[in-house]
Amino acid sequence: MRNVLRATILAAVALSATTGQAQQGSLATARELYVAAEYASALKMLTTLSGADTSKADLQTIDLYRALCLLALGNSAEANKVIESMLMIDPLYRPDTTDLPPRVRTAFADARKRMLPQLVQQRYLVARAAYEAKNYAAAAVGFQVVLSGLSDPDLGPASAQPPLSDLKVLASGFHDLASRASAPVETPVEAPPPLAPPAPQRPAAPVIYGPEDLNVVPPQTVRQVVPPYPGRVLLNGNATIDLIINETGSVDSATIVNSLNPQYDRMAVNAARNWQYKPATLNGAPVKYRKRLQLTVVPGANR
Repeated sequence: MRNVLRATILAAVALSATTGQAQQGSLATARELYVAAEYASALKMLTTLSGADTSKADLQTIDLYRALCLLALGNSAEANKVIESMLMIDPLYRPDTTDLPPRVRTAFADARKRMLPQLVQQRYLVARAAYEAKNYAAAAVGFQVVLSGLSDPDLGPASAQPPLSDLKVLASGFHDLASRASAPVETPVEAPPPLAPPAPQRPAAPVIYGPEDLNVVPPQTVRQVVPPYPGRVLLNGNATIDLIINETGSVDSATIVNSLNPQYDRMAVNAARNWQYKPATLNGAPVKYRKRLQLTVVPGANR
């Protein structure tokens, strides 16, 4: 009695597991049911597997097994409808015939011979409409489908005869045009403009030193003839003149800083141009130097 009860419980558990798998459903389970010759159960499960998120490859596999189950159940008419719907979605679909029963291979071959002429013509019209709408990328893909369909061996001699032979010429020409029109345009790379020649480097202006530069030896007077004051001196007066003495000891420029009178200013500047000095030096090298010279006139003196 205990053995009978135990067997009943195990059977119930097994039945529950099988029912759970069937309710959950999967392509692998449906395939196993087909292999086990449970065609009706496999077909029932296959009808529940298609969904919005099912990939194209899985949809094709589901429909293929639906056709296999229908043919195995003797429902050839319904199996042919499934095969036709598969070819309408993808005229180039060709299942792997390695493990397919001969009658399934024959059903696909017959459907392709029957449907391909019409399908490729329909695809040509769709591709032509895309071309006229200037959607060249989609048109190129569509014309390639037409050409591949016309090259299908199941069409046989029909592809070499009108209207399919004429369609092949048209599709080939439009495919080339659409492919060229959809190809990305290569923008020529412009050569960078030639670099402008570098501006000539101006020599740096020499530094002009002065009394504040304690490391510079000031210039020494060689010739400094101060012009006499013109006329009679009535009051004490000073004229201040700035000199720029170059590296040779000559005076580059003379500028009146404090004027005594315009006439004497001009005389002092003209005279300064002929003054000569021993140039200032920095570490033994001659340098330019700014020297300020004060010229004083007093009554009873001529300068």
